[in-house]
Amino acid sequence: MTFLDDFATMSSFGATAAGGVDREAATADDGRTRRFLADWFDRHGLTTIVDAIGNMYGSVEFVPGAPYVLVGSHLDSQPTAGKYDGAYGVLAAAHAVHHLKEHVERGSLTPQFNLAAVNWFNEEGSRFSPSLMGSGVFIGKFDADEILKVTDRAGISVRDALSDIGFHGIDPAPEAVSYAEIHIEQGPILEKEGLRIGIVTANWAARKYSITVHGEQSHTGATHMALRHDALVGASRIVLAARELTRNFDDGLLLASVGQFDVEPNSPIVVPSKVTMAVDLRSSDPDVLEQAHEMLLAAIDEVTEVNVSIDTSSLRPSTSYQLEGVELAEEAAKDLGLSHRRMLTMAGHDSVNLKDIVPTVMLFVPSVDGISHSEKELTRDEDLLAGVKMLTETVARMVRGDIGAAHPAEFANASHTSS
Repeated sequence: MTFLDDFATMSSFGATAAGGVDREAATADDGRTRRFLADWFDRHGLTTIVDAIGNMYGSVEFVPGAPYVLVGSHLDSQPTAGKYDGAYGVLAAAHAVHHLKEHVERGSLTPQFNLAAVNWFNEEGSRFSPSLMGSGVFIGKFDADEILKVTDRAGISVRDALSDIGFHGIDPAPEAVSYAEIHIEQGPILEKEGLRIGIVTANWAARKYSITVHGEQSHTGATHMALRHDALVGASRIVLAARELTRNFDDGLLLASVGQFDVEPNSPIVVPSKVTMAVDLRSSDPDVLEQAHEMLLAAIDEVTEVNVSIDTSSLRPSTSYQLEGVELAEEAAKDLGLSHRRMLTMAGHDSVNLKDIVPTVMLFVPSVDGISHSEKELTRDEDLLAGVKMLTETVARMVRGDIGAAHPAEFANASHTSS
């Protein structure tokens, strides 16, 4: 079957009526998609490895004892989302690995490293928080045992959810020497400029907050306004304050969102007693992000009729992808005749984690109208196929040792397991 045939089959798991997918991490539909991928690995001569946090690897050993070039993305989605985000990168990785395996077997590629396609667990962070969970465990940012205890809103733990779909593994993760990922852009730049490939140089900085507003429950029809301590009113002020932050900076320099919002007890005749929310600030300029952070804290301090607690606050700094990987990808694109440009990623990806431990290449293909995390998400077939071609050529150069091999001291401890 062709890549597009495989992608159509993969997209049928958790498909929505509007053309997207709904397969949050470790749900039944995520499990079905993973089994499709494992079967695909088996049919194409790749060995399936599943580590304790549910990361899947389709591996092939060329050089016994050598580390691995990893290439992949994620299969999990937002609750109702597009079918391209993440899943395209996993299947593109699988096809690239299989294609290069054939080249090695024919003698037309001499590998210095081994190779594995990867499906990282819970990149999206919609069912279980935090996001980038599987790759975070892989690089040692998170402790596997602690992550396995994390629960969703229904109280189901990561450990139990993975066990339920048959993907709480026991295999050690491969040792990584480098990493590559391809993804839809999730923005309009490539399409507007008529380009095939984006080569990512750095990620936007991001701050994420879990905030709880504590009020007092009372009767909507019997409690005087002066006596109310309405958690929803206080929370609404924070929502508006976050939006207003963006007006203090040049257009497009700061993004601010409240993406998750839970009201308790959520009854039509009860003044809300508690609201929990997730606030997200992002900027290409770390100084702007820090200014916005201080302004948000000041705005929260002005909400006085209720109590507000910041339960968690995290910073994902802006860091660069290794220049050697950027230049390697540029040379590959030139040799393939694919138009390309350097660019930043506004969204987070597993590659943001992996670049902390190994040389990493992050590639984009165009998104129609820049739409993502929506059932309207679309990347044209010709761009999907160009991306697979680009990824395959890039990874071929990585497998033969064009990057990674010259950094034994810096990356000597790049082996991470999830056990």
